Amino acid sequence: VQLQASGGGLVQPGGSLNLSCVVSGITLDKYTIAWFRQVPGKEREGVSCISSSDGSTYYTDSVRGRFTISRDNAKNTVYLQMNNLKPADTAIYYCAQTVLTVTAIHDYEYESFGRGTQVTVSS
Repeated sequence: VQLQASGGGLVQPGGSLNLSCVVSGITLDKYTIAWFRQVPGKEREGVSCISSSDGSTYYTDSVRGRFTISRDNAKNTVYLQMNNLKPADTAIYYCAQTVLTVTAIHDYEYESFGRGTQVTVSS
């Protein structure tokens, strides 16, 4: 399984970014996918996930209402649309996959993590 995140960059507060996670080696619709983020010196944080069973989604409190996760199984890609970005959103963002069919947000529940993409929110 390979997961490749992209779409990060430098954006001003209030701006938007759309992250993509391309998954290869598996059939995407059978796996729950999550986005995590990590700041150096801090623990990895679960940001959002989308389940394989019914497309249920979960968002951590700090991003709910600003971020939207979606999946395109035909393209084997999961997206994270991030709006109204704040400096506190600055981190390396990773996508991950699990065989669990329900929403899961702890990193120990995921089997594979991809390379991250840097998101920097600064004026």
